[in-house]
Amino acid sequence: MSIRATYRHFQTMPTRWKDNDRYGHVNNVEYYSYFDTVLNCYLIDEGGLDIHTGSVIGYIAESNCKFLRSAAYPDVLEVGLRVGKLGNSSVRYELGLFKRGEDAPCAEAWIVHVFVDRASNRPHPIPDGIRAALARIQTSPATP
Repeated sequence: MSIRATYRHFQTMPTRWKDNDRYGHVNNVEYYSYFDTVLNCYLIDEGGLDIHTGSVIGYIAESNCKFLRSAAYPDVLEVGLRVGKLGNSSVRYELGLFKRGEDAPCAEAWIVHVFVDRASNRPHPIPDGIRAALARIQTSPATP
């Protein structure tokens, strides 16, 4: 289990009334929605990803989430993001979902993005601006 201090970027994510399920806690599918939102906000804001007309886009190729503790509306969550591995056309993100101000995560996840040419859907090297943004939150040495 990772603690808060091991993540390089954070984004606040308020829970919504609709996020709770019948059992009174945030449903597991909402965790993936939080992670996807944080990833894309980071890529757009920090890396210049153009999701509408850019020639290179990222597809999720693989993901995993370990649920550790419940969260529930009206909790305010903070999603930690770091890069565990940065390749030529792919990146492995590592994420932690924390209740505001807490060090132990409610969930830990990893997601692999493969960057592709929008027209051909073939792998494409990570664009320079995105690569630079990812390198800033990388926790291990760069890999070719």
